[in-house]
Amino acid sequence: MSRATTIDPDFSSWRARARELLAAEIPPTEVFWSETGTRQGELFGEDDPGLPTSRVGEPNLADSNPSESAISFRVPKSFFGLAETVACHTHPERWAVLYRLLWRMTREGERHLLVVSTDEDVRRVRAWAKEVGRDLHKMRAFVRFRKVRETEEGREQFVAWFEPEHRIVRRNAPFFRKRFAGMDWSIFTPDECAHWDGRELTFSPGVSQSEAPDFDALEDLWRSYYKSIFNPARLKLRAMQSEMPMKYWKNLPEAELIGDLTRDASQRRDEMIDRPTREPRPAPKNLYLEKLEDQNSIALVREAEAVPEQETLSEMKTRAECCRACPLWERATQTVFGEGREDAEVMIIGEQPGDQEDLAGRPFVGPAGELLHSVLRELGVSREDLYLTNAVKHFKWRPSPKGVNHRGPTRLHDKADRGEIAACRPWLWGEIAKVSPRVILTLGNTAGQGIVGPDFRVLRDRGEVMPSPDLDFSGKAFATVHPSYLLRLPRGERGIERAAFVEDLRAAFSHA
Repeated sequence: MSRATTIDPDFSSWRARARELLAAEIPPTEVFWSETGTRQGELFGEDDPGLPTSRVGEPNLADSNPSESAISFRVPKSFFGLAETVACHTHPERWAVLYRLLWRMTREGERHLLVVSTDEDVRRVRAWAKEVGRDLHKMRAFVRFRKVRETEEGREQFVAWFEPEHRIVRRNAPFFRKRFAGMDWSIFTPDECAHWDGRELTFSPGVSQSEAPDFDALEDLWRSYYKSIFNPARLKLRAMQSEMPMKYWKNLPEAELIGDLTRDASQRRDEMIDRPTREPRPAPKNLYLEKLEDQNSIALVREAEAVPEQETLSEMKTRAECCRACPLWERATQTVFGEGREDAEVMIIGEQPGDQEDLAGRPFVGPAGELLHSVLRELGVSREDLYLTNAVKHFKWRPSPKGVNHRGPTRLHDKADRGEIAACRPWLWGEIAKVSPRVILTLGNTAGQGIVGPDFRVLRDRGEVMPSPDLDFSGKAFATVHPSYLLRLPRGERGIERAAFVEDLRAAFSHA
């Protein structure tokens, strides 16, 4: 007798139900899988009362029954990654095939089943996983955001419409959150929608295409850009249609250009070949770098790039988002400007944003920030009473080494050089001028160099320091190590150095 088991169409719901079925020793041949919202489950009426249906957000049987929760099933780790991907597929048999594989690996002793590429069940799930992977890639490549409005705070809001073949919205949403963290956006699809407001990623039911805007002025810019980069000498129609199937063209603003561009490609290619060779244009002078090369670079940069006196912190932040004074903006997600009380008596200056700060757009929200907050609480100081910023406003990083089993972030912190510190100095000094704190506390070498100069060394100069004479600041300045320095120390040394760090902060706050 077949048992009807109805689940929500996602991996977590299937996993909870599969654990229940395995614990009850119910073989795959006796299970009929259906999804909530489908008519298939109605053929069987109610689910088997002996196995209550699991729902996301409700406790499942393995969690509530001690005897069953103690049962452990030895399953290769690779299976769960594969199953999570296959769960995004839309094939109605995927749940049954996944459970059959799980049963064979746990109950029939076929622990290494996944390496048997000729097995029909293995072949099917791997094919489904590839199809989901392709769909994930297509979504990332062909989603086109359209600007719909701008908030009163000046934050732009965008909307995109996409029609994936599979249920990949939740799987792909973290990619778009990371890639477009600095703007509000919604991605509408027929099955599910994803929304990002700069703080939280949320999901809602699918909608029709009529709810997505059809056009905006940005599409003209995109078409102009696409036309300018189109190279007729590299045109390969089959490869282009393989990578950009025609079903996606209706949502791509550049699609209307493809016909004309490909039709005239041969003629344009011949014209390029016959065109006489020209001498390359000299690279434009980088006046900013020329100023940095001068021995009086700090004063000159400040004089040329100083923040206007009438400019507010909010206006300064908006302008800093467009800063191109050094190359760091090219790889960073966004500018991470300071935040806090505009009349704070204490300003804490860090070195540069880390991976998490770069994604969140806020200073001191990663592990080092958590350590700083714990020390502040110990001293009875609230973050809300301070102004927190960094000497460098963009995240400088390098990728983690390939082939290394690296469980941390894939973007590793890289130290800012003197030119990059100097490039950000106008923003830092502008913040100091606007906040006008009584005390400045710098954390780490880069922060100290931002207000003292390039010769500052934190382990040598920690304590009270003398800011650069070019910095308009009449209060007291103190320097100490960055919290990340403490996190890198061996456990045996961390306690002593943390106590010294606490005392440094206590001394600085005593002058506020």
